[in-house]
Amino acid sequence: MEMPATPATVLVVDDAPSNLAILTETLRGEFDVRIATSGAEALRLVDAAPPDLILLDILMPDMDGYEVCRRLKTDYATRNIPVIFLTAKNEVADETQGLSLGAVDYITKPVTVPIVQARVRAHVELKRRGDLLENLSMRDGLTGIANRRRFDECLERAWRHGMRCATPLSVIMADIDDFKAYNDAYGHMAGDVCLKNVARALAGVLRRPGDLAARFGGEEFAMVLEDTCISGAKHLAEAMRLTVRALDMAHAGSRAAPIVTVSLGVASVVPVGGLSPDALLRSADRMLYQAKQAGRDRVAADCLPLAC
Repeated sequence: MEMPATPATVLVVDDAPSNLAILTETLRGEFDVRIATSGAEALRLVDAAPPDLILLDILMPDMDGYEVCRRLKTDYATRNIPVIFLTAKNEVADETQGLSLGAVDYITKPVTVPIVQARVRAHVELKRRGDLLENLSMRDGLTGIANRRRFDECLERAWRHGMRCATPLSVIMADIDDFKAYNDAYGHMAGDVCLKNVARALAGVLRRPGDLAARFGGEEFAMVLEDTCISGAKHLAEAMRLTVRALDMAHAGSRAAPIVTVSLGVASVVPVGGLSPDALLRSADRMLYQAKQAGRDRVAADCLPLAC
């Protein structure tokens, strides 16, 4: 299994400047090292850019390492980041508590440089191999884009981000028009090629790292758009519609056009308590149905409360 060439990111959390200096010097030749001097700062940095591994001191004034680890492990978005406790607390009970919270390792101070390097290296490699396997399990086998499971997880994460930051979240649902007729006319192998081409076209419109295009099921696709209001989502949906038309794939059985087309439904909301990601998804699905009913090969959009 080939490992990525880019260096792994290690976040070192310690309130003692001397410890930070030693650990940074120890690791920076092999890893992209970032530092935090408090638990609260560490959580902010992890939220902004999750690292591959965290070296975490236990004894800190504002929030101890145990509490930082507990919060990381109870958040779906960060629970798989390996945490190594690095501390002067050397009692068996302390180590037991740390490991019970979900830490992968426990190193006591004063540190031995080769030991720290070896353990960080081993856990980073395990994490990256696990990420690779996880990524493969989140990919649709036919089209190569994200699958439904990946979509559901991305939507949940984007919903939490929208609630935390009070920013809009949009979903686009897309469906190939009269796809059954396409399969009947051209055969299922051609249908598979059609699905691959449409998936590539839809995903190619998205440029930002936080956006996701997924195969939702059958000939239906879904897109998650973080920090995107209704007007921006409609613009992207229209770009997707035109990009699919530009494929110029013949479709003699379509009621919309002599070529393959898609209908798209768009919904947007600022996530708040009392609403759920399912409500946003249902709204986008209703808009997709409206686009179909209105003649196909078009975009229909809806704006949930607080999204406009």
